[in-house]
Amino acid sequence: MQSTTAICPSLFNATTAQDGILSRIRLPAGLITSTQCEALLQVVNQFSNGEIQITNRANLQIRTSQALPEEVLLDFQDYGLASSTQSTDGLRNMMASPSAGIDAHAKINTIPLVKAWNFYLLQHPELAILSNKFSICFDGGEAIRVSDRPNDICLVAVEIDQEIYFDLHLGLGDRGDSPASVNVLIPENQVLEVLAALTEVYREYTQQQLEQKTHSRSRPPRLRELLHDWGVEKYLALVGEKLRSPLPPLKRGALEVPLFKGDAEGRGIAPLNEAISSHLERESFQHLGIHSQKQSGLFYIGVVVPLGRLTSQQLAGLSNLAKQYGGGALRLTPWQNLLITDIVEADLEQVTQEILNLGLYISAHHPYAAIAACSGYKGCKSAHTDTQSDAKKIATYLESCMQLDQPINIHVSGCEKSCAQHHPSDIAVVGMGGTNTETYRVYVGDGDSNFGREVYAEYPADKLPELVEQLLRNYQTQRQNSTQTFRGFINH
Repeated sequence: MQSTTAICPSLFNATTAQDGILSRIRLPAGLITSTQCEALLQVVNQFSNGEIQITNRANLQIRTSQALPEEVLLDFQDYGLASSTQSTDGLRNMMASPSAGIDAHAKINTIPLVKAWNFYLLQHPELAILSNKFSICFDGGEAIRVSDRPNDICLVAVEIDQEIYFDLHLGLGDRGDSPASVNVLIPENQVLEVLAALTEVYREYTQQQLEQKTHSRSRPPRLRELLHDWGVEKYLALVGEKLRSPLPPLKRGALEVPLFKGDAEGRGIAPLNEAISSHLERESFQHLGIHSQKQSGLFYIGVVVPLGRLTSQQLAGLSNLAKQYGGGALRLTPWQNLLITDIVEADLEQVTQEILNLGLYISAHHPYAAIAACSGYKGCKSAHTDTQSDAKKIATYLESCMQLDQPINIHVSGCEKSCAQHHPSDIAVVGMGGTNTETYRVYVGDGDSNFGREVYAEYPADKLPELVEQLLRNYQTQRQNSTQTFRGFINH
């Protein structure tokens, strides 16, 4: 029987929330086949509220009225929806670009590396003591980049002298910060060995901390805690001792990034995050719509999933489209949307129409493409507001009264933790506690806060749709030209 006591939920150890028992299905690289969808849908239709949620790590979450029985968990293992080694299922946090293997801009297809690391975890149950938040990212240089997403370890493909290497990035900063280069190159054929060494040193540190009871409730330390404790040089030196041969240093002009916020010279990684914020905005939208693949004559369609939530009927419809017209799989994205790939040109119009018939969209200008929202108080004890409901009201209102002509990013957060979206947004509304009615702080553009510049300290939830409309209308009527972004307009 499934446990329901987790802080960070997995499939075998779920967590209890107001709206049900939350199980997270970790999907390496966000890939799920039509056959896997069918197996998942059987469980959703029997035990769940009929809804499936895509997370900002390209995983899936379901909410059930009861703990899942052992036979369901075994079925998930049989279909590859869970690790066959139960103890390490929570470590299947493997991110890759949703366009890996189909992107003409990529320097290398990272999917084989994802599969190899997944297989490595199966063979090493001793890694089960690591934090379930431990995450690894493979960026192959695709046009749809994922190297800026928060991860503990990120390997970024670079080409030097016609050879492919991976530039090692580590999560050096605080929660939500992008990983930074540590000026180490990993040859393509040494990637798995280096990942194993990085993880083994982290495991030894974790074992030491748990034995010393350094962390309350024996919580496993995060990798960033090791880095803050030891520093990067000591960590990499210990990693190097476990390798057959030393790693070459980075040979190209990398960004000089300080190790931590507030280092000895008072610098921090915040400037780097500011520099990539506009890049992150573009990544949030550019995968939507119809795009050609590197495979001649094939295309993929990026589908807008409202607030990352699908009904069982919608997931079944998308799975059938992938099976009938595409490559037989869906690719989830860290922006809580998905791709249907390997569609021939003659079928694009039909597939697009069927997506629309499911109540979904493909345009980056649709209001639902603009909005990211956390679970709200129904799904999270930290949240002060019903963010999902409030975000739906904003999107529905915008859809009824105006047309967006530029992609916009609106972030609805139930508290200051900003779980749904770590990078800055154009407009952010953050739920407040301690009031009798639901209220939000409202932020726009850039400012002293991580959310931007505060424009309202206490704004009623039921008035948000009209406020957002007015902000967007001011932008559309007063901007310098049609290409000026909302952020550029607000910050001007």
